[in-house]
Amino acid sequence: MQISEVNNKQLEKDFLEVNALMNRHNPCYIRSLDNEVKAVFDPAKNKSFKYGEAIRWVLKDDNGRLIGRIAAFTNSKYINNGTDFPTGGIGFFDCTDNQEAANLLFDTAKAWLQAKGMEAMDGPINFGDRDKWWGLMVEGFDSEPMYGMSFNPSYYEALFNNYGFKNYYNQYYYHMNVDDPLPARFPERHAKFKAKPGYEARHAKLSELDKYAEDFVTVYNAAWAQHGEAKEVTKEQIVKLFNSMKPIMDERTVWFAYYKEEPIAMFINIPDVNQYFKHFNGKMGLLQKLRLLWLKKTGYCKRLTGLVFGVVPKYQALGIDSFMIYESALLLQNKGWYTEYEMGWAGEWNPKMLNIYKSLGGTQSRRMITFRYLFNRDAAFERHPEMEYK
Repeated sequence: MQISEVNNKQLEKDFLEVNALMNRHNPCYIRSLDNEVKAVFDPAKNKSFKYGEAIRWVLKDDNGRLIGRIAAFTNSKYINNGTDFPTGGIGFFDCTDNQEAANLLFDTAKAWLQAKGMEAMDGPINFGDRDKWWGLMVEGFDSEPMYGMSFNPSYYEALFNNYGFKNYYNQYYYHMNVDDPLPARFPERHAKFKAKPGYEARHAKLSELDKYAEDFVTVYNAAWAQHGEAKEVTKEQIVKLFNSMKPIMDERTVWFAYYKEEPIAMFINIPDVNQYFKHFNGKMGLLQKLRLLWLKKTGYCKRLTGLVFGVVPKYQALGIDSFMIYESALLLQNKGWYTEYEMGWAGEWNPKMLNIYKSLGGTQSRRMITFRYLFNRDAAFERHPEMEYK
């Protein structure tokens, strides 16, 4: 076997192809856009390079056939970078069902991380935000992955376990049909807030994205700053995000709640663009962009995916979330616009979010695992602590 650092265009192409090769036998597989994967490793496009480094390798057998790939990262801003031991990351792992090959990939990443002063590695994770390529799929292989979701053959779990990785935390996805009736408490709480002056829930308008970006920042920073699981965002960042999403955004699925025009909650959903991308084989040129616009115009995508949910702390536990969600249901249900709704992953360390998913009537659709490997094999392993709410 021969392992090579990705340092030229051909090896970069090989790195992209390995994922498709390993998943080619699963009809549910959808290839990620090549340009988005390449952007992860481009310092000009990935802000994480301000805080760390990234490296990639591809693995070939003795006949020169591609049989694996892996990436490794250091990132001082990584949320689970332990105070007792600095923790790096591995990601974009793919491999044939061969433990020796997998061990070579893991050993190579481990050696590089040790040389950078790391004492543990988590994976598979992304070099950046957790909304893409985070975790190893262990349940949910029989349905098409949502945009940004990791997707891999089922035997990968054994490759990680046999090397010595341990389950750091589980990640759960929940699914429901858009037209499923919501539990009784939703219309009850909706009626309560409808009767109170000052409370309102409404969806965004594409013509006013600057205003809704500001509302997003207000809710997000208030809702997430309380527990340290996310850094504050700026209006500039969200304006840029919204503008990038505008071609696929459906304003009917982006909701905010207000009290006397003060934003107090948000429920952000988008069409699952993987339903478009599955026709593009990883490419996004002019023809693909034109086809995407046509597919969007014809209402081709019937699956919604949850992007962000949050409630300003002083309004939590009052039922404002039920009010906002039910208001969106009154618009979206029984119209035929969408049939499926799959919520973004929530870690087992976030029971409040998992309870929200369950309260909607959702059923668990997938499970991912984020693994951890301690380089000191005698060190005590601890799983991810449960989130603390202040």
